[in-house]
Amino acid sequence: MWDDFSTLALVAAFVVAGGVILMAGLRMTGLADTLADRTGLGEALIGGVLLGAATSLSGIIVSVTAALDGYASLAFSNSVGGIAAQTVFLGVADMFYRKANLEHAAADLGNLFQGVVLMVLLMLPLVAMTTPEVAIWAIHPVSFAIPVVYAVGLIAGRAVHDAPMWEPVDTGDTKADQPEEEDAESKAKSTQRLFLTFAALMILMGAAGYVVAKTASELADRMEISGTLMGALATAVVTSLPELVTTVAAVRRGALQLAVGGIIGGNTFDTLFLMASDISYRDGSLYHAVSSQDYFWIVSALLMTGILMGGLILRQRQGPGRIGIESALLLLVYGGAVVVQVLSGGL
Repeated sequence: MWDDFSTLALVAAFVVAGGVILMAGLRMTGLADTLADRTGLGEALIGGVLLGAATSLSGIIVSVTAALDGYASLAFSNSVGGIAAQTVFLGVADMFYRKANLEHAAADLGNLFQGVVLMVLLMLPLVAMTTPEVAIWAIHPVSFAIPVVYAVGLIAGRAVHDAPMWEPVDTGDTKADQPEEEDAESKAKSTQRLFLTFAALMILMGAAGYVVAKTASELADRMEISGTLMGALATAVVTSLPELVTTVAAVRRGALQLAVGGIIGGNTFDTLFLMASDISYRDGSLYHAVSSQDYFWIVSALLMTGILMGGLILRQRQGPGRIGIESALLLLVYGGAVVVQVLSGGL
């Protein structure tokens, strides 16, 4: 079907689908903030689980579709490339929070804990790569471990939220997660209706993600672009646009924990792409079907997550209008990774 379209039509479909993902993600931010207040679960947890998973739906559709079609590198790099891209969005969002350094003002134990879980999950594909190729029903054992670690992390994260054993020090720049007064239009809508609207937007994003996957794989073949480059720098960035918009929107409305939690939680959820892709890839272990260029993005994502974690712990107090050192480092590392990927033969 897709090979019947012209290259121009494929590019147009890719762009339109990306626009749908972007607009749906923007609408989700306000809904998630309201639901965080109504349910009492807090911005960090709602951002990390509900918003993070919802905005990642289009990405998982891309990875699964690519894996089913036999594009191992596209499926793999779309996942880990998206994690790197989404992490750098916090550096961009820091530019929009003018009062203080974002990582200082958004200090939250739940986000720190989810960051630790994310780093553990990112190490699992490296374990698969450095061990013999073993498969059960063409699925590597690491793919069974990923959802277990993710689920344990969610359960433990809820415990951290409900009964924290320590708390960040409050300063004059700390922005606490406190329920905000809803406007009249929002109050008129039931919590159930808000959840249904949220679900409808997720379905729309999933459909757009399918279009992105199909057009991207066809364009990669026609333009002779490697699956790694297409996945890490095209589909990953496009399907991550909701995270950029939702993060900046959340920061501008003062929902700082929602912004940081949405990125870290979305990244944690994105590791499930690897499990789903390995199950969908029927030619053996996905982790052994990809190249070192694909694993380069795992290393980049780990490095960037480590920098983010350091920033959340250090809580540097930059003056108003200045981004933190960790935000500058995130931008630098991601920019450097893109250059290295292109120069190392990604095209």
